[in-house]
Amino acid sequence: MSILKVTDLSISFGGLKAVDSLSFEVEKGQIYGLIGPNGAGKTTVFNCLSGFYRPDRGSIILEDREIARSKVHNIIGLGLARTFQNVELFKYMTVLDNLMVGQHTSVKYSLLSGMLGLPGARREEDRIRTRALEVMEFLGLKGTENLLAGAQPYGVQKLVELARALVASPRLLILDEPAAGMNNSETEVLAGLIRRIRAELGVTILLVEHDMSLVMGICEELCVLNFGKKIAQGTPAEIQGNPVVQEAYLGGEAEDVSA
Repeated sequence: MSILKVTDLSISFGGLKAVDSLSFEVEKGQIYGLIGPNGAGKTTVFNCLSGFYRPDRGSIILEDREIARSKVHNIIGLGLARTFQNVELFKYMTVLDNLMVGQHTSVKYSLLSGMLGLPGARREEDRIRTRALEVMEFLGLKGTENLLAGAQPYGVQKLVELARALVASPRLLILDEPAAGMNNSETEVLAGLIRRIRAELGVTILLVEHDMSLVMGICEELCVLNFGKKIAQGTPAEIQGNPVVQEAYLGGEAEDVSA
């Protein structure tokens, strides 16, 4: 059963077609990869999925809901969360505060209740703090609660951003270049965390990633874009041996795409 179904998705900027009639489906429980050379349109697809862009044409079904023209906060409320290619943290806030802010769409008290410190508001604050601490422990961030997010090493900042997405308890998590800027050991840890998120939290994963060793190691199915169009779809083994994909990545060189 699919959790995400994208049909005939298209969007242009100034006459340039960034995504052209793209269709793909992500099954519940999958780790699914969207890959392609630089400029292929991958992040544009993510921006359409998460409500930052409105496509010119096409349908995006999240479970049974059409979200192609929904607002960002509504999409989050329906169970989709994302990270960004460049770390987007509140750098002068603590790690814990970043995760509490990440739950703003689920807060169940009014601004006035919060300002007055009413019991309902205090209970909600306790709830979102507890949730933040649970996710931090899950990702190995325990002990960083009161540290400034922007003062952490880059790899830790990437984990904080991942944690901020997870505190919303998404059913579908989309990761935009999660391994960008990470060294090999950090990437290995990330791969293990992505598998744990799927296995232990029951979250479906859709990711864009340039690190082919990570993609080929954890994804069960891949969709390959080039110049905004889908050129291939299949298992990692099928994609590695696909001559059209080799042409797109390597100019026709008969090499392994995972190299």
